[in-house]
Amino acid sequence: MKGRLLGEPEEFNPVDTQFLTDLSDIRTVGRYEIIGKLGQGSMGVVYLGKDHYINRSVSIKISRPAADVVGEKADKYRKQFFMEAQSAGSLLHPNIVAIYDAGMYKDFCYITMEYIDGPTLLKYCQKENLLPLNKVVEMIFTVCKALDFAHKQGLIHRDIKPSNIMLNKAGDLKITDFGIARIKSEQTASKGIVGSPSYMSPEQVKEEPLDAKTDIFSLGCVLYELLTGEKAFNGDNCFVIMYKIINDEPPPLQQVRPEIPDVLNTIIKKALAKDQSLRYQTSMDFAYDLRVALRGLKESGSSEKTDTVIDYIHGVPFFENFTKEQIKEILAASNMIKVRKDKVVVTEGEIDDSFFIILSGKAAVQKSSKNIAIINRGECFGEMGYLSGQSRVATVMAETDCILLKISATLLDKSSESIQLLFLKNFAFTLMKRLSKSIKESEKNG
Repeated sequence: MKGRLLGEPEEFNPVDTQFLTDLSDIRTVGRYEIIGKLGQGSMGVVYLGKDHYINRSVSIKISRPAADVVGEKADKYRKQFFMEAQSAGSLLHPNIVAIYDAGMYKDFCYITMEYIDGPTLLKYCQKENLLPLNKVVEMIFTVCKALDFAHKQGLIHRDIKPSNIMLNKAGDLKITDFGIARIKSEQTASKGIVGSPSYMSPEQVKEEPLDAKTDIFSLGCVLYELLTGEKAFNGDNCFVIMYKIINDEPPPLQQVRPEIPDVLNTIIKKALAKDQSLRYQTSMDFAYDLRVALRGLKESGSSEKTDTVIDYIHGVPFFENFTKEQIKEILAASNMIKVRKDKVVVTEGEIDDSFFIILSGKAAVQKSSKNIAIINRGECFGEMGYLSGQSRVATVMAETDCILLKISATLLDKSSESIQLLFLKNFAFTLMKRLSKSIKESEKNG
């Protein structure tokens, strides 16, 4: 069944000089003040703006059809421009750039979105800026989870590449530029080649129907480049690159960077499989193998440190009924993070498949910016989203500096049945405890 189109694949004329001239003295767009120019592409110019009504910095993408594009073609151009707002606008996820607004100002089209003060991953694809292996794996793991969320909403990005993944000052990754995304049913027919040549899947090059596995292939190319500082498929021109994507395998990782372990080479081969049936079928399958690889990277040469971490977690009240072997398995589906005082950990209304257990410190549950509960060491939060599959019902902010165990619910579902049952048992105990406390407070105040 053919999916509903979310972005026309044709390429439009580059931004014309008259448009740039008309923008040279622009000071406002609607209610947004223009602060400065951030960049320019074929579909428009991006500015840093300020929304003074809510005191928020925003990115503003502005465009206009070229002077010789009129009538139906002009309408088609505007439709293409607003596709990004329509596709990404429905995605509320901490690792996807949020779309705030879209509209017309004079004869300009504009989209306002979350401003990310930081570089794209392109910076870390340069050999002089390569990141540690475990950091790269953590980053791609995070992108996998965000893509899985988009795929479950029926969206295929179709242009995953380093320059479309940003890193803010807090270290949070954000996928941007859903401008050529499409809604899929089972598969989406492609009309014309779309995407960036070095990161295209074989099915994109062949203009075949696309599904979520095209994004997985593209992300595999990004992983390869972050690990080696070289593109998986390179060439003097687009035709050479596309030929290699269809016919050749990239050089083994160890040929470029000898210290890379075999497990990452295995992951790359599966992500870049030309036969879609041999590729990772979902982003979370990809993520699970990355998490297992990450555990190996962290444990290599540091078994004593790992044992210390397991002992510490075993002493946290939530995990007292788990064995140490089970905790070791849990670490494959989790990430230990440090959070500074007053940092928001989860936001009311957002959708994420992770929940948290406080290993040290305490956090405050907030509704309408007011504290309604305190969560202490050994307690969990965010589990209601995991149990119900619904959006967050409250905001949680670190009351003190905290160390949290962030657990991916999707990866937890791949853990042993005994571990899943223990989590459900502890969640039930937590809910009963909170309900009992709420009843007592109600009786006291009533």
